[in-house]
Amino acid sequence: MNNKIRVGISSCLLGEQVRYDGGHKLDHYLKYTLGEYVEWVAVCPEVEAGLPVPREPMRLVGDPESPRLVMIKTGIDLTERMQEWSENKLREPEMTDLRGFVFKSGSPSCGVKGVEVFSPSGQLNGRGTGFFCAVFMKRFPRALVADEVGLQDTEYRSKFIDLIGCFR
Repeated sequence: MNNKIRVGISSCLLGEQVRYDGGHKLDHYLKYTLGEYVEWVAVCPEVEAGLPVPREPMRLVGDPESPRLVMIKTGIDLTERMQEWSENKLREPEMTDLRGFVFKSGSPSCGVKGVEVFSPSGQLNGRGTGFFCAVFMKRFPRALVADEVGLQDTEYRSKFIDLIGCFR
């Protein structure tokens, strides 16, 4: 029987080649060290919503509090598609019992904070939260969320680990 704590994670942080450029952002600490104590539930919103690898890059556009998710070159708006996918994904049983989630920093779908939001003309309009991360935090307002950059800070990482209950 698996007694590991279940924690969501952006798939690219586990080395899965799901990024827009076909690459990954493997985080050795998360996969190999913390992975000894948690059961990772890997999610890539773009791929699971049906986008290919590789794919056109996207960004957040509009109001930083309620941005749209738009392909950079073609201007294709993925907001409704990603909203519907996110809501359905977060109803799945595997998602409802997570103790927390580690998102990919800076990602227009997964960034926790500080994600660039642009005006329709392409000028920086502010900073916000990645699209899927925002839906996750709205659905699970008490869930612990972090990103791989924040978890590089040993004090922050220690608090996160304690709060998700890895060593209880």
